[in-house]
Amino acid sequence: MAFVLQNVVFPTDRDPDLLPLYVDADSWSTIDGVPVRVATGAHIADVISRDSLRIRGGERTSLASYFNAFPASYWQHWTAVRRVRLEVRTSGSATILVYRSNGSGVQQRIDTAEVTGEATSTFEIALTQFSDGGWVWFDVVAGDEDVDLVGAAWSTEQEPARTGKASLGITTYNKPGYCVETLQALASSPGVLEVVDRIFLIDQGDDRVDAQDAFPELAASLGETLQVLTQRNLGGSGGFARAMHETMQRDESDFVQLLDDDVKIEPESIRRSIVFGRYATKPVIVGAHMFDLLDRPRLHAWAEVIDEAPFMWRTLYQEQMPHDFREQNLRQARLLHMRMDADYNGWWMCLIPKAVIAETGLPLPAFIKWDDAEYSVRAREHGFPTVTLPGAALWHVSWVGKDDSIDWQAYYHARNRIVAGLLHSPQPAGGTLLRHSQRMDLKHLMMMQYYPAALRNFALRDVLSGPGHMRKTLATRMPLARKIAKKYPETVVHRDPDEVLHSVKGRQVFELRKRGDIGNPTGLALRIFTAKSLLRHLLTKPAPRFVETPEVEFGKEDAEWWRVPHVDSALVSAADGSGKQIYVRNRETFRTMLFDSIRLHRRLKKQWPKLAREYREALPSLVAENEWMTDFEAKA
Repeated sequence: MAFVLQNVVFPTDRDPDLLPLYVDADSWSTIDGVPVRVATGAHIADVISRDSLRIRGGERTSLASYFNAFPASYWQHWTAVRRVRLEVRTSGSATILVYRSNGSGVQQRIDTAEVTGEATSTFEIALTQFSDGGWVWFDVVAGDEDVDLVGAAWSTEQEPARTGKASLGITTYNKPGYCVETLQALASSPGVLEVVDRIFLIDQGDDRVDAQDAFPELAASLGETLQVLTQRNLGGSGGFARAMHETMQRDESDFVQLLDDDVKIEPESIRRSIVFGRYATKPVIVGAHMFDLLDRPRLHAWAEVIDEAPFMWRTLYQEQMPHDFREQNLRQARLLHMRMDADYNGWWMCLIPKAVIAETGLPLPAFIKWDDAEYSVRAREHGFPTVTLPGAALWHVSWVGKDDSIDWQAYYHARNRIVAGLLHSPQPAGGTLLRHSQRMDLKHLMMMQYYPAALRNFALRDVLSGPGHMRKTLATRMPLARKIAKKYPETVVHRDPDEVLHSVKGRQVFELRKRGDIGNPTGLALRIFTAKSLLRHLLTKPAPRFVETPEVEFGKEDAEWWRVPHVDSALVSAADGSGKQIYVRNRETFRTMLFDSIRLHRRLKKQWPKLAREYREALPSLVAENEWMTDFEAKA
């Protein structure tokens, strides 16, 4: 019996930007080491259906693409599968060429077939030489006339290690439109629903998904597979904890697949991650990649890790991310052929086996931020790694048009990182975490961002109060953080078209190597800059005329932490471009918050061993199902 591991699929959206993620029909050359497209044969009109594609006469189309190449290295490393079968169905005269790559991106042709008429070509491929990395894919070269690729799939006759289905857990807060689209995509994907047990939609908002006009038809289509559960807003961690809990009650489910709400899914990715989870030699967390929903060929991260010393997340090879598949296809992106091991995966899409939940527990009551990273670190301590699987991805609203480090989420950025460090950092006193945290406070203060600085000090006080505050304040800290914003005028985004805002000196645009721009200072220059900025903000008041009218205007990209401290006030564009915020230097506020930050960080450093012991002892109750049940059942 053949078990399909991965179907070859094509986009049904008539969006030409999507095509490079599925096929590569372009001709490329390399000039001075840079890939250059010299001709394009890519046409969205050539997509016949979800499974089929037309290759025009005399042209060549490669399936060396993100969604249609086979990630052989990951299958060899994490599963016991050692042989896969590629089956390609075509109509017309063509040549089928099968290729593989290694971890350095070097490609080799491994098989060829000439076909005519209605044909099925089968290729047997050993998964024995991909330990460092590598993909397998095929190209189709049409003869004089058009050829149809009718369908293709990668399969094995090997039995999976486990056979259970997955329950999907979608957490939402007032984003019903996105959720309806996700449900519609699932309802129209019977192949995906074959491996899905239940769809738990955890609705924590007041703009309900089940109140949308399209919902009754969707509910009828999905039947008992769809279950809508409502609860007060407990954040992402509370919504996903509920999905985990509900999944644990179902014998038919072996996994829970977590999905964010503001996403657009590729249904085949859900199927692939579940199948991969079934075949993994031991239970593993299977994460997916994130593409930008508003710039769809742009991939934001390949594998995410946590640096041990500062206990801070980042993406591997972050200087080469994000990756735009319009600019460089899979064959040319040599980095993407390496097998990269992740420490964690974002919960925009993440498959977690029930065996992991049984050993690891539910998420921390973190509300938002660090819940996904902390969970994977905790799971790894129990022997369950995280795999971010190439070819499994969705489109998510990215952080390009927002800056959540300066809104109400600043509280959670600070608190949850420190709590995660207390729980898991192997470094004495958390390594450089507290030093890095204090630098973040200083940057905010020198940039006249007093609101996030206030929230970060608030977060440190909560951490010092002990682990009990996390569950006690789970549903209340977010509304309180938003309420605190009213005290800080810089949080107001001025959008009124009748309110024309100007600065005294106009917009400051910093070109590369502009005279007088010190750039991002390091070493001795950083110390001198910091000392001068501290003295200026501590000892001098802003010029009255710049309090009345902003001194300069910065675009969001130019408002760097080493530029803004030089001025007394500034107009700064909001991250989403919808308006402007006014930052004004306040000596008294700066002094108060700076000394608070210094005192709180000193207390944290001194009490780190004691707090680490308290939080680690409290962890089992913080993540226990019965404790979470109390939160689920509580009324708003």
